[in-house]
Amino acid sequence: MKGLSFAQRLKYANAGLSEAWKRERSFRSQITLAAAAVGVGIALRPQLIWWAALALAIGLVLVAEVINSSIEALADHLHPSEHPSIKIAKDMAAGAVLLASLTAVAIGGFLVLSVLRISM
Repeated sequence: MKGLSFAQRLKYANAGLSEAWKRERSFRSQITLAAAAVGVGIALRPQLIWWAALALAIGLVLVAEVINSSIEALADHLHPSEHPSIKIAKDMAAGAVLLASLTAVAIGGFLVLSVLRISM
């Protein structure tokens, strides 16, 4: 794949995101939650720095979800039957999604507290 043009690499990246959308209910759920978070942001009208934090949090969750899905797809293809090592790899990747999601929830919570001027 070395030496491909940017347009060709972008085509492959879009194909990967399209597959994630088609195959992974979790990815579609994360996209829906991201849209809801943006909707809350629009309603609250936070400062620009909070938009940056929100975008970073959303991106982190979606990236983790796509990586998790790609690890699962590769592991299932290479070793279709259950194997303890494959289970560990898949569980760890799912754990990464959980950590990213909890981080996003914390950022969203801090955003709401900040906009509503609630101090801790």
